[in-house]
Amino acid sequence: MASDPRLPSDSSPDDGPEARLASVRSGIAEAARAAGRSVDELTVVVVTKYHPASLVRTLSALGVTDVGENRHQEAQAKAAELADLPLTWHFVGQLQSKKARQVRRYAHVVQSLDRDSVVDAFAPTDAEPEPPVIDGFVQVNLTDDPGRGGVQPDDVEAMVSRVLSTGTIRLRGVMAVAPLDEEPRAAFARLRGISDRVRSLAPEATDISAGMSGDYPDAVLEGATHLRIGTAITGERPVTP
Repeated sequence: MASDPRLPSDSSPDDGPEARLASVRSGIAEAARAAGRSVDELTVVVVTKYHPASLVRTLSALGVTDVGENRHQEAQAKAAELADLPLTWHFVGQLQSKKARQVRRYAHVVQSLDRDSVVDAFAPTDAEPEPPVIDGFVQVNLTDDPGRGGVQPDDVEAMVSRVLSTGTIRLRGVMAVAPLDEEPRAAFARLRGISDRVRSLAPEATDISAGMSGDYPDAVLEGATHLRIGTAITGERPVTP
């Protein structure tokens, strides 16, 4: 099997999870040194889409504390099966408003707040006047494609205001994916500027979720606090039905 060019040079999809995790941790430490930052500032969210719960259990034993999932049904099942583990579950995929309250039952963090209907779904209702508070990130679309997930940069302040008005979402900051046709660092620099604007409305919303398997060093250089890393740690995704 050919190696994935997005993986760190000293990592291979054929390595076991322990070796892959060690490689990524080493790469993050190197990126942090280059940025003049401490690794303690960085949270690694291991994205385990399509991988079995048994892999998450193995990663937990290796010290992983934060897990990301893209699909509600899969995430719900894994969280239930692994309820005995001290894990923080991040929902990082596109979220349907009708699923939001179900996601809140197991997810501690929702990183894909990008539509009014999704944000409003977390607000109190007559049936649930005091819902639990969750952590949330406003997802920003850094491309010109309106079909991509995320709020357009010019609409970020309006979305932040809506999130703050719910009273049931603790705004952590912003999240984005680097466009494929742009240098990742340039994209993350733009996200950093958007983060500065968000903090003018919500000073406590200091987090930036950016960077994946192939571009996390650039994200660290531009102030990311949360790195969403999948393949470089989990290995290739299993064949899906």
